Amino acid sequence: MVTESSPLRPVIATAAKEFEKARGIRTVGDLLAFWPRRYRTRESDLGAVTPGEFLVGVAEVKAARVRRMQRRRGSMLEAVITDGRHELDVTFFRPYPHATVLVPGARGIFAGTVSRYGSRMQLTHPGYTMLDDFDAGDRKDLIPIYRSVGKLHTWTVTESVRRVLDVLDEVPDALPDEVRARRGLVARTEALRGIHTPDSWDEVERARRRLRYEEAFVLQTTLARRRRAAAADSTRPRAGRADGLLAAFDARLPFALTAGQREVGDTVAAELGREVPMHRLLQGEVGSGKTVVALRAMLQAVDSGGQAALLAPTEVLAAQHHATITRMLGDLAMGGMLGGAAEGTRVALLTGGRSTAERRRALLDAASGDAGIVVGTHALLQEQVDFLDLALVVVDEQHRFGVEQRDALRGKGASPPHVLVMTATPIPRTVAMTVFGDLETSTLRELPAGRAPISTHVVPEDRPGWMARTWSRVAEEVAEGRQAYVVCPRIGDDDDPDEDAVITDGTAVDDDGEGDAGPATPARPLKSVVAVREELAAEPSLAGLRLEVLHGRLPADDKDAVMDRFQRGETDVLVSTTVIEVGVDVPNASVMVVMDADRFGVSQLHQLRGRIGRGGHPGLCLLVTGTDAGPALERLTAVAATTDGFELARLDLAQRREGDILGAAQHGRRTQLEFLHILDDEDVIEEAREDAFALVAADPELADHQELAAAVQARVDAEQAAYLERG
Repeated sequence: MVTESSPLRPVIATAAKEFEKARGIRTVGDLLAFWPRRYRTRESDLGAVTPGEFLVGVAEVKAARVRRMQRRRGSMLEAVITDGRHELDVTFFRPYPHATVLVPGARGIFAGTVSRYGSRMQLTHPGYTMLDDFDAGDRKDLIPIYRSVGKLHTWTVTESVRRVLDVLDEVPDALPDEVRARRGLVARTEALRGIHTPDSWDEVERARRRLRYEEAFVLQTTLARRRRAAAADSTRPRAGRADGLLAAFDARLPFALTAGQREVGDTVAAELGREVPMHRLLQGEVGSGKTVVALRAMLQAVDSGGQAALLAPTEVLAAQHHATITRMLGDLAMGGMLGGAAEGTRVALLTGGRSTAERRRALLDAASGDAGIVVGTHALLQEQVDFLDLALVVVDEQHRFGVEQRDALRGKGASPPHVLVMTATPIPRTVAMTVFGDLETSTLRELPAGRAPISTHVVPEDRPGWMARTWSRVAEEVAEGRQAYVVCPRIGDDDDPDEDAVITDGTAVDDDGEGDAGPATPARPLKSVVAVREELAAEPSLAGLRLEVLHGRLPADDKDAVMDRFQRGETDVLVSTTVIEVGVDVPNASVMVVMDADRFGVSQLHQLRGRIGRGGHPGLCLLVTGTDAGPALERLTAVAATTDGFELARLDLAQRREGDILGAAQHGRRTQLEFLHILDDEDVIEEAREDAFALVAADPELADHQELAAAVQARVDAEQAAYLERG
């Protein structure tokens, strides 16, 4: 009896070792989850091939001959294959045993990289299998094509899958019968056969539809259980008080809250006052005022006798949050200190780069409760970090953290703390339902008064005079009393790109070698902070300007000092990596130059651009690029055309692999989704969400749905494994 959990080796011993070595495929289930990337029909089009393309095609041998080579000893086989309309040359420099197989009239599947020889296209030493051998008595009109598996040809993979399906018993089905019937879906066993050994395109589509729905349903069931578990928790209400820190802070605010800030603030305040822990996502445009909303929530938590922790993804951002909160609170952040307000508290900073004495002081303030607000990085998650009464956890830039990291901080409260998650990357609705489905969502769309417009332009660096004009514009802004950012994708010339940069120049070739969207743009040297700083120091138009550098490898004290000087206006131009992407607030900065801008994603460019135009002065963002690759230029043109973050977020999701977004957002690795397309399948996601939440409401423990419970657990295990890898 062969089941999905059966080891692969006894079933297909000859190929099992290569499957495990190349792809980590160890069981029958692993192999059946190794989906075909595409299909070939028995009708190929050899006339559409181009040099460098990886071809997998069905063709007939039209002619073949063995001849002696002219420039070296030995013979070679020259064959011509045809699809009935076009021809392609095939060459083997060692003719045997190919000459006995590739005879006129023989039909086979050929795979190899196309090259040009003279005026004709050719395959040199391609892999092939003859259709008589491939069919093995079971003729199929559709031939599945898989990703590469080490030294195995795609037809070996196909034959291995067929052999497994021939001996496989009925497989367990994670979709309940009533759900399949309601949505008109085939059983899982039928879907597996339809995806791997289809007789028609209709069968492929039925299988894909079923597997697409299954992915959505298992994910939504996971989220539904997570949300239900959170709703079942009870915690201490944190309603605040009328004459506390929050009231004092509101009375000092030098600006009026926007209508959106007031509305979201009221929602958060009400949820903090309940006995069920809040789990809310706050998303908003760059500069929409999320920090003020979060700070007011933290002050309400402190007014209730508790503490708040703010988790930031980088030391620079944590330090910026600490400085911003301290500055906004003034003497309210000096509780128990000389000159501090009577109703004040303390704001502690805890990061890995702080000195031993600073860390010890922050740890003591958190454990004693003297620090009502503790700001930090991943250092907050460490076991030795204790809180007297953690009431609220604020997570900034959620896409940098996983569910388990949120939960690790939540576990530090005497009772489950409330959770407020913030992101400045606007999230399409379907992503919110799939990645953040365990959270309620609030959105800030309105920008506070005083935000100036930002104009954005693409600067081709090879265009004569354009770079000189770029630096002249920077000098002009500085002459007006403003400051500038220059952002680079890496630190030094010998370094890899900055870990925060999204390298997306061109489209990578798929790992099956076929490159659906075309080959990647050839690599070119990337601008570094160190080199650009030297270039700018020698730039005549910038003579006399005060230049400094900032990047993730600087010691924490040096980072703080650099940012402090820039904020005080003692630095004119800050040459930086993407560490200034979020949270950095220097109102006097009005211009940004992004070097190698094509190497960043749409949302990241939008985030970077949000660092300027914050002080009422019109912003200027210049996107410098040295590429002529179409997709990259389209990205840059789109960013230059609009400052609508929600529009750009949809474009970003459409252009990037969904796995990159979902993986990073959910748990830091590539997503498990294979068939579900987040933008295209909104109706599938909504239907699956409806079914999953109804099922979990009726059977919270999935006691009557063991197959579904196993699928959910497998997904949770994958997330936890990824969290451990990342941690």
